[in-house]
Amino acid sequence: MSEGLLPNLLVFARALRTAGIAVRAGGVADAVRALAVVGVGRRADVREALRAVLTVRHEDAAIFDEIFERFWRVWPDGAPSRQPRPMQPPRKARASLKMVMPATGANPQQATDPGGTDNVLGLQTYSADETWRKKDFATFTPEDIERARRALARLSWTPGVRVTRRWVPGKSPTADLRRVLRANARHGGELMTIPRRIRRVAPRPLVLLCDVSGSMEPYTRMLLLFAHEMARGERRVEVFVFSTRLTRVTAQFAELRLDVVLERLRDAVQDWSGGTRIGEAVRVFNAEWARRVLRGQPVVLLISDGWDLGDPDLLGREIARLQRSVHRLIWLNPLLGSPGYEPLTRGLRAALPFVDDFLPVHDMSSLEGLARRLNDLTSRT
Repeated sequence: MSEGLLPNLLVFARALRTAGIAVRAGGVADAVRALAVVGVGRRADVREALRAVLTVRHEDAAIFDEIFERFWRVWPDGAPSRQPRPMQPPRKARASLKMVMPATGANPQQATDPGGTDNVLGLQTYSADETWRKKDFATFTPEDIERARRALARLSWTPGVRVTRRWVPGKSPTADLRRVLRANARHGGELMTIPRRIRRVAPRPLVLLCDVSGSMEPYTRMLLLFAHEMARGERRVEVFVFSTRLTRVTAQFAELRLDVVLERLRDAVQDWSGGTRIGEAVRVFNAEWARRVLRGQPVVLLISDGWDLGDPDLLGREIARLQRSVHRLIWLNPLLGSPGYEPLTRGLRAALPFVDDFLPVHDMSSLEGLARRLNDLTSRT
């Protein structure tokens, strides 16, 4: 496979995102591996392989095929040699896939020459923005954190709505008996109109359980920034941190400045950067806080690397109990983005059967994926 394939795939992935397709995090790397297996000799194989590893939604298939046809063209053998050929396969493969600009579309770099033929795209072999999105939180500088704060403020965190027990006026088959007499009093008691009612809906709450133990130290500041951004605004968010014990810190997150929040957290949390007893922390949450903060079937985000010094059986039981009390339980693990990582600790193996989603949270692209997952809950609620 040609060494020039990667820059072509990066541009192609950007074109898919521009068209509104949700490209998988890490999809480009998977695409390189997939094409190394299927080869680039058959156009249909390339299209099916890229669609499988880059897209996540079935409804994006038609748009993907259209963009694929515009970007990946078959160049004749007699094409002018002055045009770059970044994806030239071996000579024995007669049909060569080339990266060119589409005739129409949303790509801002589109251009055609006066003769009516498509200009070949000037490919970039390096994208600072894409590289930064894949940069591990453990290596973030203060400048990276400030940039991440601005990026997180632009993301939407909407975990859907819930149907409450209260009724409000609305169109439905259900008659509002309390309003019938009042609405028809002007007609002498005759039933001229029958008011209707519907169940009121409310935003679904969020609960964050954040591990601040010593093993999470490289990621703590960035993940607390993530929690701080989620806790801002009008949404109902409860925040807890834990190491060997659980501490509610929702009040501390009401401050707008992150540096002040971190200072208050270190004063409030006595076991900061200590050991990890996830099972005991979840047990305390279930026993002392669940009835107060789990009203309204919230979405719970448990952020931890899973390194637990406690009883794995206790962790499994308490995670199962927590999962039964919430709308969705999502475990976010910063180690999940590491190559070759497997959840082999006894605590994780006991807990994962009761977790609805087990997702990475090690770079900005993983947080963007989490935002899409939460927003997708709206359509499934």
